[in-house]
Amino acid sequence: MAAMLLFCAVCATLLAGYPVAFTLAGVALCAALFGAALGNFELALLQALPNRIYGVLGNVTLTAVPLFVFMGTMLERSRLAESLLEDIGRLLGQRPGGLALAVIAVGALLAASTGIVGATVVTMGLLSLPVMLRHRYDPALATGVICATGTLGQIVPPSIALVLLGDVLSSAYQEAQLQQGIFAPKTVSVGDLFAGAIVPGLLLASLYAAYVLWRVLRQPSLAPPVAPAAGEAAGQGMALALRLSAPLLLIGAVLGSILAGAATPTEAAGVGACGAILLAWGHRQLTLDILRQCARKTTEITAMVFLILIGATIFSLVFRGFGGDEVVRTWFEHLPGGSGSAMLVVMGVIFLLGFILDFIEITFLVVPIVAPILLTMGIDPIWLGIMLAVNLQTSFLTPPFGFALFYLRGVAPASVSTQAIYRGVIPFIVIQLTLLALLTVWPQLVLALPNALW
Repeated sequence: MAAMLLFCAVCATLLAGYPVAFTLAGVALCAALFGAALGNFELALLQALPNRIYGVLGNVTLTAVPLFVFMGTMLERSRLAESLLEDIGRLLGQRPGGLALAVIAVGALLAASTGIVGATVVTMGLLSLPVMLRHRYDPALATGVICATGTLGQIVPPSIALVLLGDVLSSAYQEAQLQQGIFAPKTVSVGDLFAGAIVPGLLLASLYAAYVLWRVLRQPSLAPPVAPAAGEAAGQGMALALRLSAPLLLIGAVLGSILAGAATPTEAAGVGACGAILLAWGHRQLTLDILRQCARKTTEITAMVFLILIGATIFSLVFRGFGGDEVVRTWFEHLPGGSGSAMLVVMGVIFLLGFILDFIEITFLVVPIVAPILLTMGIDPIWLGIMLAVNLQTSFLTPPFGFALFYLRGVAPASVSTQAIYRGVIPFIVIQLTLLALLTVWPQLVLALPNALW
């Protein structure tokens, strides 16, 4: 039970409010020393730590993280995201529900660029919520759209969440095959997850838009049209479409180069970062202060990610030293129902952990423990990755503890009640659960595109 006590001690320390990275490393090392004193842990295992930490810092795939973060931060800080929202709002806003559809479109692009749920929800809340309320949008519908759209960064590529998940699943897949006696293991890459996420991501955004249109058709007063601005010509749609083409081409170039096999995710992320700088310069929004802000924000997020990854590496080593992976494997093997029951248990545990941990902590803390076991049971790694991403996305939306709800509550005006926010996200949670059911019944929604490309 030492391994399980270690896991519970980490969760309790996190709930006490201590930093995640230091909690993972500190609790694990203390447990190792205590276990060694009792004769239940071999301290020689800790000699592997320097090589494991060096492997984390030298991981080429994870180099994409700061580049994607810089790309999204540049689009946000240079006000390109705000301009994009205004332009799409002009194109769609003059019809019922148009502003909500604009938020879904821009939120999906911004979420794909940053991949950080909190950043997207806060940004969209600050930019779009006052505008929607000013045009008499129903507060529940407006906040529900913003929260749901902000979580799209978990599933819409190119997403940082998928980059991190892809790196962890790649190691887990190779480990699972070695345990099965396959010494020339197949690989799964970040590009595979990107390809697998395209259809579910587009389907989810389309379901969001379809729900908004359905509500507006039944009750147009929930999302009234926006009157055109004074002096705005009716023929400005083409000009607006041209302004929209640049950021869309940037996202398309980044994702297209990965799917076409012309670039690795790291190389494509570099193209995206340079493209974001050029876009800001072309819109005359590039200043030294903005560059400084983007560099500082990128450094903060990157340091957080890698520090958590190092802490998780230490935790994983100590957890395995106590035999935790064997305990979990034994539990799963004795579950009635085989891989289906094991998958259901993992999805339930990760859903609950999503209330207290961010996707980065869950990716580095839980997935390395359970993924190798699930993969040895015959579950496809690409399908597993997308299911985990959608599951976390649902967790971040679910009251009363969903992260997205807290983020929006922090920037929403006092006139918007917490009850309205909770009420607004319920239909989108149903949509999320519907997508999970569809992916379970038809795994080819995830696997068809990767199989066709590679």
